[in-house]
Amino acid sequence: MNVRAGTIDRPLTHDPQKQAPMTSSTSEPSGSATPAFSTIDATASRQNRNREMQLIQEALARAHMHQRMAEADAERQAMRLVAARRMQRRAERVSLRARRALAMAVMN
Repeated sequence: MNVRAGTIDRPLTHDPQKQAPMTSSTSEPSGSATPAFSTIDATASRQNRNREMQLIQEALARAHMHQRMAEADAERQAMRLVAARRMQRRAERVSLRARRALAMAVMN
């Protein structure tokens, strides 16, 4: 049975929550390439680097979308706060009007 990890074009899943996190190998420093001793190793190494570059682009896109979602949430929260303050001022004006009307009714 040949188990193969998903690729950029054919991911194992489209759900970002179920995708494996990007982890670097602890045995070699970040960004290093293993030395190629034969053309097969060189080809494999080149393919790994290409895949790493594609994964970096995906990670950047994911981070950008996360940032955009956070900004949208903050904007929605700010709009709700503005609406709540507007409704509070309106309620205070109505309350004041009602008190005045009651005072006028008591005076007459």
